[in-house]
Amino acid sequence: MQNNNPLARFARGNLVLQIVVGIILGALLATIAPTAALKVSILGSLFVGGLKAVAPVLVFVLVISSIANQKKNQQIHMRPIIVLYLIGTLAASLVAVAFSFAFPTTLTLVTGAEGATPPQGITEVLHTLVFKIVDNPIHAIIDANYIGILAWAIGLGIALRHGSIPTKHVLEDVSHGVSQLVRFIIRLAPFGIFGLVSKTFATTGFESIIGYAHLLFVLLGSMIIIALVINPIMVYVKTKANPFPLVFQCLRESGVTAFFTRSSAANIPVNMELCDKLKLDEDTYSVSIPLGATINMAGAAITITVLTLAAVHTLGIDVDFMTAILLSVIAAVSACGASGVAGGSLLLIPLACGLFGISNDIAMQVVAVGFIIGVIQDSAETALNSSTDVIFTAAACIAEQNKEQEDA
Repeated sequence: MQNNNPLARFARGNLVLQIVVGIILGALLATIAPTAALKVSILGSLFVGGLKAVAPVLVFVLVISSIANQKKNQQIHMRPIIVLYLIGTLAASLVAVAFSFAFPTTLTLVTGAEGATPPQGITEVLHTLVFKIVDNPIHAIIDANYIGILAWAIGLGIALRHGSIPTKHVLEDVSHGVSQLVRFIIRLAPFGIFGLVSKTFATTGFESIIGYAHLLFVLLGSMIIIALVINPIMVYVKTKANPFPLVFQCLRESGVTAFFTRSSAANIPVNMELCDKLKLDEDTYSVSIPLGATINMAGAAITITVLTLAAVHTLGIDVDFMTAILLSVIAAVSACGASGVAGGSLLLIPLACGLFGISNDIAMQVVAVGFIIGVIQDSAETALNSSTDVIFTAAACIAEQNKEQEDA
């Protein structure tokens, strides 16, 4: 007999529908009572804080448990996933180049990002990323350094494969316990999204970004092409099946949450829960999802490319075909290292601008424009990045399952 009290009905309800209701109510509250909306914004802060707090522990424990308890001759399918990540990021920068040339954008440059310090080159970005691998494990968990967390978790997992059966059972029980905690936090998503939407509409609104409508059109148009054209093509090539049910489910159940949390790290627990729902191989997604949050950066590649070419068009600089291709490669490599840079993709724009001889002063004014439109740009970028992690992981796992069935 089912429990019909309100809490039980809420727990059994459709999470996506509940989130949609939270979005609508948050927008209404911000419109009717902005002061009250600011007060309830604490719900959003608590939700994002909870996800960010549990994500490093979840990744660390889940990866150790998965590898330590891995059966002999069982393989994880990381190579095809990494290939998809890299191809997807490069394709995103190429699409952004094409869209930027089809709809050239000029900017009214502003100030406001002078205090930020961008990296001096790709070497510095990759140097920082590589050194995060050998970070102290406790420090890595505290700072949510997922490259370091993965490195230590994989190493400990391999070492503990030779551990005793009771030790492996303890790791498995701890992993299940943390997963249950994650499920509880995710069930609170409607309240968290309600608080986040209330704060966004009450404090920022959209009046300040109307002047950047053309720039946003190019940014969002490029992201939509990747989400609804390029990603489905890549999934179809990999799985030989209709890609749209998977793509739309990932956009709905991962992308929406990522759009409002604006944090790939905070969305890791959501993505792992979705992978479990899709019945993907746990040994695979426990590694590929946190890795994707670090190197699978199609949205970041688009942001770097579009804003750099907007600066180029504003200054009247001619760009030939080969330079545009080189920009795509630089944007893709930079995006993969974005997690090693404080401020993410926006602070990698000066690096790309250097390709065209644009001074750092001008480049930082472009970064300031990025901060102004960030309420939409960063949200859409995170939604694309995070949902694509699940799409490519699922595509690779489904392809391997199909291959195994054919061989059987």
